[in-house]
Amino acid sequence: MSLATSQINILAIESSCDDTSAAVISNGKVLSNLIATQKVHEQYGGVVPEMASRAHMQNIVPVVEVALKQAGISKEELTAVAFTQSPGLIGSLLVGACFAKSFAQASDLPLLAVHHMQAHVLAHFIDEPHPGFPFLCLTVSGGHTQIVLCRSHLDMEVIGETLDDAAGEAFDKTAKMLGLPYPGGPMIDKLAQQGDPLKYKFPISEIKGYDFSFSGIKTAVLYFLQEQKKANPNFIDEHIHDICASVQFTIIKTLLQKFAQAAKEYGVQHLGIAGGVSANSALRTAFSEMCDRNGWQAHIPQFQYCTDNAAMIGITGYYKYLGGDFADMSISPTAKAGWQ
Repeated sequence: MSLATSQINILAIESSCDDTSAAVISNGKVLSNLIATQKVHEQYGGVVPEMASRAHMQNIVPVVEVALKQAGISKEELTAVAFTQSPGLIGSLLVGACFAKSFAQASDLPLLAVHHMQAHVLAHFIDEPHPGFPFLCLTVSGGHTQIVLCRSHLDMEVIGETLDDAAGEAFDKTAKMLGLPYPGGPMIDKLAQQGDPLKYKFPISEIKGYDFSFSGIKTAVLYFLQEQKKANPNFIDEHIHDICASVQFTIIKTLLQKFAQAAKEYGVQHLGIAGGVSANSALRTAFSEMCDRNGWQAHIPQFQYCTDNAAMIGITGYYKYLGGDFADMSISPTAKAGWQ
């Protein structure tokens, strides 16, 4: 049968960091999307790679079994297997890659290797309405901050990225300075809702072009807190809401200034945000308002597709399948990989 008439059922595996996820995508529609989170890292204030990979080994088989059961798809009805090939923690990636390759080989199915950040971009195509091309996407996560120009589902170009720390890392490191539990980004978002975003002024990096830098704001917050605590040891507790709101305001302003500049210069009409930080309520609101002011079409994935999940791996695998972009069984995962 031709690709246009056949039922394309893809099993997708995501294991780039500390969440084990499996999904089933049928002709571009999500039938199931299961995520097993790892709470063990909270006590350490960050992801412990060795513990993450061990948890993946424990979780991956039951997660895949439940994903298939919820989708109502048997192993014999699958068309291909997609998995996260890069980037990520190498120990975590290895678990997902080995499982996907073994499953595909045992079932005589083609393999689809997916770039994690490209999958974040294509998460916009899980639900209607889909963005039109050309499409500009701001991908913001704990490890990456990029502006991506999308000419088609498989033709993407990074036109700007962070030169040092990612926006998500700036959130998490600030939260750690404030004594907030890991992951800190959602906590800052919650506390900021009761604070004054203009109470304290923090620097916005002045990098040419569309690149970002967030190391400066982390240093500024550190020195600011040290100075304030000298005069008032209870400063953080007494002003936590205003601090969170001001830091969040600065990070979001940094992101959207560059994004708006790129949108105007490239003349695009469809814009989107993706990645874990795109779940931030203030960013979603500010982004939507920016698009309204400029007459742009705003696209934001559902919350469940913003953080790491296998559905975004599956939708990317679906378009790779349609494009005949298959991977050889000899392919290996890589912790860092250039944009393909």
